[in-house]
This record gives sequence, C-alpha cells and structure tokens, in this order.
Amino acid sequence: MATGQRVISVSQLNRYVKSLLEGDPNLAAVYISGEISNFTNHYKSGHFYLSLKDEGAVVKAVMFRAYASRVPFRPENGMKVIVRARVSLYEKDGSFQIYIEEMQPDGVGALQIAYEQLKAKLAEEGLFDERRKRPLPRYPTRVGVITSPTGAAVRDIINVTGRRFPLAKIILAPVLVQGESAPPQLIGALQYFNEKQAADVIIIGRGGGSIEELWAFNNEGVARAVAASGIPVISAVGHETDFTICDFAADLRAPTPSAAAELAVPDASELQLRLAQLQAASLRSVRHTQETAARRLQGLREKRCLATPLFYVEEQGMRLDYLTRAFAGAAQVQLTRAGTRLAQMGGKLDALSPLKVLSRGYAIGYRKGEVLKKAADVQTGDAVTLRYADGRVECRVETVELAAKAKQTPRENTAAQE
Repeated sequence: MATGQRVISVSQLNRYVKSLLEGDPNLAAVYISGEISNFTNHYKSGHFYLSLKDEGAVVKAVMFRAYASRVPFRPENGMKVIVRARVSLYEKDGSFQIYIEEMQPDGVGALQIAYEQLKAKLAEEGLFDERRKRPLPRYPTRVGVITSPTGAAVRDIINVTGRRFPLAKIILAPVLVQGESAPPQLIGALQYFNEKQAADVIIIGRGGGSIEELWAFNNEGVARAVAASGIPVISAVGHETDFTICDFAADLRAPTPSAAAELAVPDASELQLRLAQLQAASLRSVRHTQETAARRLQGLREKRCLATPLFYVEEQGMRLDYLTRAFAGAAQVQLTRAGTRLAQMGGKLDALSPLKVLSRGYAIGYRKGEVLKKAADVQTGDAVTLRYADGRVECRVETVELAAKAKQTPRENTAAQE
C-alpha cells in the first residue's frame, strides 16, 4: 500500500458510488425497456420487487408502494414493459439497482392489460356466469338510472321510456361517470337502490368515449356491486362496440343507453294491440258459449217431457202397470211350481211313513219302550207291546223260535268269523 493512501470502509465506498450514481442527471430519469422476471408483489408493504432483463443483461429493480399503487395492471413474469426509473445503489449489500416510478406495457396499453387481467379474474370466480343472472321484470313501474345528470345518455333513456311505456317512473341517481371519484359514486348508487328497494330494474351506463373515459366501468368494485345487486341491472356503457367489465357482470348488456331503455320497459303500443286481440278473442269465446247454450236450451225445450209433462207421467204409469202385472204373473208361476214340488215331496214322505207300512197289516213290537228289531231281543215271559195302525196289543211271550243262523252261540259265531 502506498504511503499516505487513504483507507475507506465498505460503507463509505457504497455510499460514494451511490452519490455518484444519484448525482448524475443522466441517471435521474432513465427510460428502460425490458422483460419482467423474478416478480414479487410484497402484499404487506405494497412494494414491487423484480428484475428487468434483455438478451444480454439483467438489472434488479424495486417499485415502492406510492408508485406501485398507480399501476393500472398487474405486472407478471415475461411481460415486456417500459419503465421510468432512477439509477442508484443499495448500500447494505452493494447491489446496483433501479428505482421505478412509472411502468407501462411495451406494445399493448396498460389499461387494456388491466382490463384483460380483471376480466379473466372475475370470470374465473364465476361472476359472469349466465346461471346467476336474473330475468328482467315484464312490467316495471320504477326504472332506476345511474348516470351523469347532464349527459346525452339520461336524455335518451327518459325519451325512449316515456315513448314506450309512460307508466314507468324514472328515478335518477346522478353520479360522475369518469375519473377517480366515479367508481365510489357508482357503487353508492347501486347500494342505495338495493337498500331502499327504490326500483324494479336499474340501468347503469354512459355515452361513448375512449377507454380512459370508460375506465370507471372497468373498476373491480363496480363490477362486484353490479353482480351483488338484488335488483336486475342493465349495463349500457358507450357504443355498440364498447365492452366493459360492468357489461359482463350485469344481468343484461345493452349496446347503447337508448337500447337499454327499450329492453327495460315494454312497448305500450304493442301491449295495446295485444290487449285488443285478447279482447276480440274473449268476445268470440263468449259469443260461441252463448250460442252453444242457446242451442242446448232449445233442444231441451223441444223434449216431450218438458213440452207435455203429463204425457211423461202417464207413460211412466203405464210402464208401472206393466211391471206390476209381470211381477204378479211371475210370482204366481213361482208359487205354483213351489206347490207342485211340495206335494211331490209330501207324497214321498208319506210313502216312507211307518204308519203307512202299518196300514198294510204290519205291526211294530216294543219291549220296555224300545223297538224290537229281532226275535233274539226277547225271552220267554217278556211283556211285549204290538203297535198296529189302529191301536196296540199287550202280549206275553210264550215261546221264542229263532232262525237256524240266529241259534248259533256267541262262541260259534266267533269261531265262524275266525
């Protein structure tokens, strides 16, 4: 080391180099183009940390929250951008880096990128799903309009609504439709209509303009308020070729404010024509019913039972006489047949009667009140009663003569059976 050479610390070196860089006016506001890499969005601090690179080099970069909050889009890795930055050194680790104050896409506009990013985000959440969209009321009597009170849009809506459906009342919520103050006012108007239930349908929009002028309707908060509305919302922003995030979130998109009014209310002239057609159809139906009833009534009048009621009574009387005679004849036939069957059965019973047998000279013998069925049932000396058809005779048995077969002893009978 040379004699008298000054020795400095690392901190002094870094501080000196930093002062050189920041003291150079050519490095105080440098426009740099490059591709984003290693991007980090530090959510707690709000700072952006990234690197910019091209084919031959890389430089570290930081964008503090105050500047990052003004970027209308979300930086992503691989995105080509142009930044305005100042060149400096981070003393602590001696890192050469740039401090970005502005950022814009290289090629496509920043607002267009922000639009596409927000559209993709909300679509992924299902905010634009057709299944969650509500139908418009058929006959609204209160139409809420959220727009500028001095623009052409409100005049168009009032004129079209008054011409098509005079019964509908226009309720205007005057708001700013561009600038930083516009989104909060648009959200507040939507919330007012829903909290007060002050409208049956809401039209939100403005006339045409550039993407910057229409940007309030690409606000995420406005889109979420439109989707959350319990009252159906028609979005009518700009001209037919203009599309905003609000259009996708609304229940129905109209190409212009005038078209929104036409969609919001029915055409009174068409309703009158329809009512006239229904009235004519009703009259035709009533006439047809009356004519049918008249023909039926005339047919009833011509019936004999109504023209000459006594004839009907007499006719039924004759029918009753006929039925009475038929019943009496049928009853007599049945009685005759029954009498014949009874006589036949009586004859058979009489022929089988024991008394009838006795009348032919036979007698029935009794001993002690029991019928004697065979000679072996009595013995010599038994008292026997003989019953004849005309009386009875008391007898005493003198002798008993049995047939040869009946004379066998019980033992002989048993042996014979064996």
